[in-house]
Amino acid sequence: MPRVSKAQAEANHRAIEASASRLFREKGLETVTVAEVMADAGLTHGGFYAHFPSKDALAAAACQSAFSFAEEKWRRRIDASATPAAGSRTIAERYLRHANCDPAAATCPTATLVTDVARAAEDHPIRAAYLEGVRGQIDMLAGLGTSGDPGADRAAACVQLATMMGALLLARATHGDPLSTEIIKAARAHLTGGAK
Repeated sequence: MPRVSKAQAEANHRAIEASASRLFREKGLETVTVAEVMADAGLTHGGFYAHFPSKDALAAAACQSAFSFAEEKWRRRIDASATPAAGSRTIAERYLRHANCDPAAATCPTATLVTDVARAAEDHPIRAAYLEGVRGQIDMLAGLGTSGDPGADRAAACVQLATMMGALLLARATHGDPLSTEIIKAARAHLTGGAK
């Protein structure tokens, strides 16, 4: 069997990571198998260990990838906003969209991976990747603060992220019931000053 080029190996690695990132967020870490990830990436199961030493290592890489993607989206929204406050509102509005309430949607890793990470062993590599991602999101939100008090801006960022994530989790858990929409609308109005 011919060896793949370095460029092809890197492309395969990225495809595996992208598939895992989406599938873990859609279905959960424990239910997704390595074989399923590889099939989704269009590769054979046997090639997995040439890229990752274990499913746990893949989970950490997929988590980092998901947070990097979310950070890029947040950065674009912030950069397109006229003021820091507008950037913060835009992040909340986009995070709390009705499309993200579908439990099968691969939305922000903060919400979609939280229960998997909470149940993972202390030494599971996904925990460190998740913690780094959440810290990055809090840092970004705190950077939008305008109080002049870094501690207060960081506290407000923690509250904003917790409100967005908690509302999204509840809306996903109640998806299909009017309560789901009620939760999302109330959280979005609270975080955006009443913006629809």
